[in-house]
Amino acid sequence: MAALESYRLLSLTPVSLKRRPNGAGRHGRGDFRVGSSERSSNVSKIAEAFVSARRTGRALPDYPGTVPASLTEAYRVQDAAIDLHGAAIGGWKVGRINPPIDRVDRLTGPIFAESIVPGGDSPPVMRIFRGGFGAAEAEYLLRIGRAPEPGKTSFSRDETIALIDAVHIGIEVASSPFPGINDLGATVTISDFGNNNGLVIGTAIEGWRDGAFERWPVELLVNGKTIGSGVGTEMLDGPIGAARFLFALMADRGIALQPGQWISSGAVTGVHCVAAGDRVEARFNGEIAVACAIEDL
Repeated sequence: MAALESYRLLSLTPVSLKRRPNGAGRHGRGDFRVGSSERSSNVSKIAEAFVSARRTGRALPDYPGTVPASLTEAYRVQDAAIDLHGAAIGGWKVGRINPPIDRVDRLTGPIFAESIVPGGDSPPVMRIFRGGFGAAEAEYLLRIGRAPEPGKTSFSRDETIALIDAVHIGIEVASSPFPGINDLGATVTISDFGNNNGLVIGTAIEGWRDGAFERWPVELLVNGKTIGSGVGTEMLDGPIGAARFLFALMADRGIALQPGQWISSGAVTGVHCVAAGDRVEARFNGEIAVACAIEDL
């Protein structure tokens, strides 16, 4: 694969999760404000357990608390865990909620800058949690060129595109210390950083603004065998729609997005479990590809 001339990862500072005074949470249903009275023992217990397990590479055979009862509560856990982790955020993943919860059909989680790597002729090694959950996803990766206007919670497709300065092919590595993260519903997924553990940035897509890439055929291969296929337009309202959702949700949550951050826009071919020793390749339009090797932490 040719060198990624347009690959860029800015030096990002840790995110401070400051809340708007009256956040209504249209995309997560509820008030996202987090005060000391709302940081319940359950929220703290879950956040601390996941951050500790991720730092040590230790599996969590059981969910470390009571399952969050709402999207709002799940994002409170995520916010607490981000604060505890303290690392720079290099992007945000967007995933699907199926079936929707209170008409919300997507979720998000942070992608830490330390886990974002460029693809290349020598596939990078990506890590999953031994004894936990591990999967790979073929995704379109959108780079934020200009931060959304603070407080703006509604975006047209054209307004969304105007805030993006590049689209790349890529692979999201989904992994959690908790093996049942995808079995207990979206609030559990949200509570552990959206089940993300890394991102591989592939080749930039030229002329992406015309939207043709959203109709490209996409395949995901594990050890040379195709295990999933799809097109971007089959994934709700596509990659641009995923970015539009993220911009609105983050305004609701009061989190400022930064130029240079990536948006991993959703699994085009599905979520495919992987194990240590696997080689993953994502092919787009039969012409360009990105790959990685999977190993345990």
